[in-house]
Amino acid sequence: MPERTRRRGAELEDAILRAAADELAESGYPGLTMERVAQRAGTNKNALYRRWPNRAALGVAAYRHLAEAKLSPPDTGELREDALTLLRAINCGQSSPAARILHGLLTGVGDEPELRRQLHEQAAEGGTKPWLAILEKAIARGEARPEARHPRVATVALVLLRNEYLTRGLTTVDDAVLVEIVDEVYLPLVRA
Repeated sequence: MPERTRRRGAELEDAILRAAADELAESGYPGLTMERVAQRAGTNKNALYRRWPNRAALGVAAYRHLAEAKLSPPDTGELREDALTLLRAINCGQSSPAARILHGLLTGVGDEPELRRQLHEQAAEGGTKPWLAILEKAIARGEARPEARHPRVATVALVLLRNEYLTRGLTTVDDAVLVEIVDEVYLPLVRA
């Protein structure tokens, strides 16, 4: 257990989110407690409750923190390659710790309405940043139209990939499917 040290702001929040992710990885959502996370992070429960009102909010924040740290927007200089690189990173990440944590959170949804609400909000905004980032660069290069900045348009490739996982029960998708998503749906939708 880490010794309690005086940390504040982003440093403390990062330590808490890493501790929560570790707890989720070890014990799953049912085993996640504010007390255990506080102990692991070397702080007190009040520091957690000041930032997250409940364990559902903390669990989702820990997942988001872990997922965003691993997924930075590519910059290959071409929209098609950026989109494929991003989809491939997401597809490969389905066996990552973040994916296992998300699976654990999704498993806990049935028993906890607050977790369901938190995950729905995360899904609505989750993954948008890197897609908007690659689109901004593509718009600047003249490869995409400015109207493509809408979050639903920007993330359509991600949504189609998630659909493959859900409807087909897959943990990874063949690369040919990723190419099809980008070439047949995403690029025609966003191109200038």
